[in-house]
Amino acid sequence: MFNAILLTKNDAGATCAQVAQLTDAQLPADGDGTVLVRVDYSTLNYKDGLAITGQAPVVRAWPMVPGIDGAGEVVASSHPDWQAGDAFILNGWGVGESHWGCLAQRAKLKGDWLIRRPADMSARTAMAIGTAGYTAMLCAMALEEQGVDKNAGEILVTGASGGVGSVAIAILSGWGYRVVASTGKLAEAAYLTALGASEVIDRAALSAAGKPMQKERWAGVVDSVGSHTLANAVAQTRYGGVVTACGLAQGLDFPASVAPFILRGVKLIGIDSVMAPRARREAAWRRLASELDAGKLATITHEIPLADAIAKAAQLLAGNLHGRLVVDVNA
Repeated sequence: MFNAILLTKNDAGATCAQVAQLTDAQLPADGDGTVLVRVDYSTLNYKDGLAITGQAPVVRAWPMVPGIDGAGEVVASSHPDWQAGDAFILNGWGVGESHWGCLAQRAKLKGDWLIRRPADMSARTAMAIGTAGYTAMLCAMALEEQGVDKNAGEILVTGASGGVGSVAIAILSGWGYRVVASTGKLAEAAYLTALGASEVIDRAALSAAGKPMQKERWAGVVDSVGSHTLANAVAQTRYGGVVTACGLAQGLDFPASVAPFILRGVKLIGIDSVMAPRARREAAWRRLASELDAGKLATITHEIPLADAIAKAAQLLAGNLHGRLVVDVNA
């Protein structure tokens, strides 16, 4: 028997979340290439919050164990790349949505979904980073690959107090960029400055409808918010600048104009972490292992036991938390 958060629907169609005891026999199998893993740590992401609370229809099969992230060791494997004792990281691939996830002590996963955990990275550290931090690295790599030099100008990070934003600030400031953090929590300016932000601005300056072309400021943008915030960030991006979009905390809409793209040559780069190919994932995690400041990551990270993830999910969606939540599934 092992513990897991189990999501079910009641007669009214509402999502019910509870810590339940399950057996290996209840875990869904995928035939050849299935890997049985022991999960040591998971984490709580925005999508996990939506799944646990039922605030958005992200769960596609019922019942469901949420948890899009996991780190631990392989117990048994029918996949040629994985053997018992191998250390793994899992991010995305629809886990926690259409396939039982890692807010549990054990899981069965496809071997093709897993990557090897860097030798100098613990399972806890991997989950302190999680999908949010891995996505932040993908955004930072995209800015770098698109030629945004650290001397080109300021980098805007929206949703700065969240997981993606916090790690993005730590990464980019560590690389020598001047980072401006946009947040609705100005009381946390000291926290964001400690991560490396050179300036903290109120998200209200970006979150309302704005002109399609505005005063140029940003050489690059990491946006996890979407909607008007993303549209205004694009409208304020300098000639030839690059905007990376990876989230939708404000909304799925993009009420913008083509003007910045055709008059300023602004590039809008979509960042997908869920289905990213293995080579891209491995490159991101190698850089996270060597280039993310451990002290800053510790500042970002809060640890909770498995049962607390249910209550914390609602707080996460309400914007009442900052940084990263690591879930000790064995506590």
